Amino acid sequence: MRIAITGVTGLVGSALAGYLEGQRHEVHRVRRGTSDDRLADWNPAVGWVRPDALDGMDAVVHLAGASIGGEGLRTIRWTRARRELLRISRVDATRLLIDHLAALPHPPKTFIAASAIGYYGDRGDEPLTEASPGGIGFLATLARDWERESLRADGLGMRVVVFRSGHVLSGSGGLLGRMLPAFRLGLGARFGSGRQYLSWIAIDDLVRAIEFALTSDVRGVFNATAPEPVTTAAFTKALGRALHRPAVLAVPPFALRLLLGPGADELLLWGQRVLPERLLASRFTFRHAEVHGALRAILRRR
Repeated sequence: MRIAITGVTGLVGSALAGYLEGQRHEVHRVRRGTSDDRLADWNPAVGWVRPDALDGMDAVVHLAGASIGGEGLRTIRWTRARRELLRISRVDATRLLIDHLAALPHPPKTFIAASAIGYYGDRGDEPLTEASPGGIGFLATLARDWERESLRADGLGMRVVVFRSGHVLSGSGGLLGRMLPAFRLGLGARFGSGRQYLSWIAIDDLVRAIEFALTSDVRGVFNATAPEPVTTAAFTKALGRALHRPAVLAVPPFALRLLLGPGADELLLWGQRVLPERLLASRFTFRHAEVHGALRAILRRR
């Protein structure tokens, strides 16, 4: 298959591109830049897409979007400007992309799009499937609007799959990548009470799930989470055990709010117990279904 990937320099995009090429797919890395750059394909910040950039592709995998957790201390706080960037880089960029694909002489037959389990809001220990209603909060509204733009492709004749991803576990970045330095020093700590659920997926399983969606006939919204979500306290304990380090500390909510600002609750203190009901029903097989094995495999590779 000829597959174009946006957001290809990100944690998931870079892993996906390498995996698909290893499976003998032809991957086009959608490059962001200016119209003066002959190698650039688009610039969603200014509403520009090269006219022939994606024509003739069999599928487009759309993963682009500014990092929810930020790229450093200057961007980790959800200021008004940061919230606007998060929205533009997801909702507006997806609208631009779908409008472009709809106008192509040879549009893709398949459109795979990212979303997130923030869609469900703060739900305690309630088991959540794809049929569960959305929640409230900034992330829930953002995900709902983001998905709405992606699902427009269905009305344009494309088969659409939207993945609501949990925390992607990788030694190269994401939540786990940020936690590892402190845990290696024996300073591992849970967030808040630790009772909130953390729904996760190993990066290997996520890229395999995306390829599964590309090469099968499934469509619609899927939860991209492992079958066994855990509480933050259980995750902290499992990571400490995998590293043979103590993990008995706790970061109080007020400290997280002081550091992260208004996004602290939604990012780390709210919880979602999300189940991949539709992936399991579609006979997708997880290689890392439980967190202990997943962490051991990731740390061995690292």
